[in-house]
Amino acid sequence: MKRRVFLGSTAAVFALAFVSRAASCAAVPARDPAPDVPQVLTPAQSRAFRAWMVRIVSAQLDAGPTPRWTQRDCAGLVRFATAEALREHDEKWKHANGLAGQALPPEVQLASGQQSLRHAWRLADGSVSAFADALELVQENCRFRGKDCNLAQPGDLLFFDQGDAQHLMIWMGSFIAYHTGTVTAADNGLRAVSLGSLLHWNDTRWHPAQDNPNFAGVYRLNFLSV
Repeated sequence: MKRRVFLGSTAAVFALAFVSRAASCAAVPARDPAPDVPQVLTPAQSRAFRAWMVRIVSAQLDAGPTPRWTQRDCAGLVRFATAEALREHDEKWKHANGLAGQALPPEVQLASGQQSLRHAWRLADGSVSAFADALELVQENCRFRGKDCNLAQPGDLLFFDQGDAQHLMIWMGSFIAYHTGTVTAADNGLRAVSLGSLLHWNDTRWHPAQDNPNFAGVYRLNFLSV
């Protein structure tokens, strides 16, 4: 399986393949009426969620994507990691994900009214679905934190808007993770890159910098209180 690869050249960015919003919408399942807004996680739950999200994304980078992650693109990584972070991590899950016997974060311990957070993404029309594309994840399910990456906490999202295509990256604390949107027999599409490398990319459209108009900024999931 493909191990974690830190990028250091512009070639990898030019190889990014994005699914446009129109194409993504073709895969959207039937939309359910919007329920009441789910409860926000407590500070303790929010910290546990962040730790689990980083741990789950790291596991995909280290060992390759689990077969249970089926929609493999940048938004799919966010949806998958969110759902997995919010679930109960019993021994069966730990063994299935190669994490048995390892030091792991405390459980998020969702209350009954918070259970829907795992698969409840608000869409542009106000309905709720288990599927949301990159633009809807940011516009309908996150709040803007700013264009300074110093404001990002682990599990926050970096959003790039190239006009007809959008892209999400996940701030991991000491590096940035994302999926290119393209999968081949030799490349699972997962990438990990340092902030410094991305800031010095030759293609300036991908600089997570305040003076880059294509970098929309740092976004935080709405259900996180901290």
